[in-house]
Amino acid sequence: MSGTDEAASAAADAGSALPQAAQEIAAGYALTRAALDLGALLWDGRCRPEAQIRIPLSMLNRHGLVAGATGTGKTKTLQLIAEQLSANGVPVFLADIKGDVSGISAPGESGATVQERAGQVGQAWEARGFPCEFYGLGGVGPGIPLRATVTSFGPVLLSKVLQLNRTQEQSLGLIFHYADSKGLELVDLKDLRAVVAFLVSDTGKPELKNIGGLSTVTAGVILRALTAFEQQGAGGFFGEPEFDTSELLRTAADGRGLMSVLELAAVQDKPQLFSTFLMWLLADLFHDLPEVGDVAKPKLVFFFDEAHLLFNGASKAFLESITQTVRLIRSKGVGVFFVTQTPKDVPGDVLAQLGSRVQHAVRAFTPDDAKALKATVRTFPDSPYDLEEVLTGLGTGEAVITVLSDKGAPTPVAATRLRAPQSLMGPIDAAALDEAVKSSPLYSRYAEAVDRESAYEKLTAEQQAAEAAAVRAAEEAKASEEARAPRAPQKQEESLAQQVMGSGIFRSLARSVGTQLGREISRSLFGTARRRR
Repeated sequence: MSGTDEAASAAADAGSALPQAAQEIAAGYALTRAALDLGALLWDGRCRPEAQIRIPLSMLNRHGLVAGATGTGKTKTLQLIAEQLSANGVPVFLADIKGDVSGISAPGESGATVQERAGQVGQAWEARGFPCEFYGLGGVGPGIPLRATVTSFGPVLLSKVLQLNRTQEQSLGLIFHYADSKGLELVDLKDLRAVVAFLVSDTGKPELKNIGGLSTVTAGVILRALTAFEQQGAGGFFGEPEFDTSELLRTAADGRGLMSVLELAAVQDKPQLFSTFLMWLLADLFHDLPEVGDVAKPKLVFFFDEAHLLFNGASKAFLESITQTVRLIRSKGVGVFFVTQTPKDVPGDVLAQLGSRVQHAVRAFTPDDAKALKATVRTFPDSPYDLEEVLTGLGTGEAVITVLSDKGAPTPVAATRLRAPQSLMGPIDAAALDEAVKSSPLYSRYAEAVDRESAYEKLTAEQQAAEAAAVRAAEEAKASEEARAPRAPQKQEESLAQQVMGSGIFRSLARSVGTQLGREISRSLFGTARRRR
């Protein structure tokens, strides 16, 4: 049957009674409160527009999952939900890994395919763009640069990211404590390096003698972990001006929720970089937002596209932190949706907290695929569908759905033909994206990195002052010695520089200052180069 014939058949059947099983499914989505329209029920191979599948707006902070094989329409589903959230005044955060979500800011293009889909599902489609801000990590790729300071991460969060053990975490906490007490601000990674190197130098070791020392071995582990982290591209992310996460909670002048699109295509091969940012972003929001309990609509909804990149290679500590954050941030009015290929990409403890499920087609070409299919089916409630058959037979833009009703109970499993997004289904061109970024009122606030005086500069200044004092002491000692010594024929005098360099105090300073200062300068230049990319 052609698409046109199917649409006509669906329209003809609209007035006929649904089978009993289909009626029971439809009844589960007959919501009395504000809701988002996802699509129309599929039953016996036909689209039934009289049975609309919806998700309550009040349940969007109970989190969700959008899954399915490549090319089945996951990104379009993300777009569809995000559009309706914005239209209902809910701000949205989108992590755009592949660079194909920017079109949400522009009106969609009408055509035979779009109009046919709209007719099948009972949708009154019109082209609409939505208000967006575009961001990039630390100035890498397009977007308003997002940065955070090392201090704001704190020792616990940074230890989780660096995969430090408990002892090393305690040592890092000691380093942060020392920096805080001495007014040494840890703005970027070179600041942290400088403090670590100073505290294991001959000059710095006495600083911690009353509260416990920092072993050279532990310092080496921390510095090596920082090096590996920088190789993931994190150098440019740490710095100032630091991004204020309350920017994500804004609405546009017309009352629609503002969409914050984080463009990650330039760093999609550096999962440690953006997973670290996402972790900090959620933790910062959780720290700042008040408890609100159950609300009529969420304050913000996050979408993590390509979520497997968030979890692949993540440490146990990182996963535990994500699990805890997802569990607790719901009470702050923030919803989290993971978008990925299979539910297996999401850890079980996180998956158990996702109240809404939109499962697109699953491919079962190999024995491993077949196992994944069975595992996916087991995550759904009982239903009248043969889910293994349905999931492998779904077309593009179709999905099996279950959500939480407005009473908080799971709705019946519903095979659904999804609505068409109203915005552009693809990226906008680079020039339009660049114009959108530079015309934002936030661009002037965050565009230029600021490298003000912080721990690195303060420690460097102190070392230079100590070196100058050593030189003066050597000069005064030499002058006093010459004044006391009788005049006699002398062998060729050593130069002042040789005298100073031969002194014990200078050799001690040279070991600590030369080792630390020389290395930090080279690392600073490397970090600055990466930040300018």
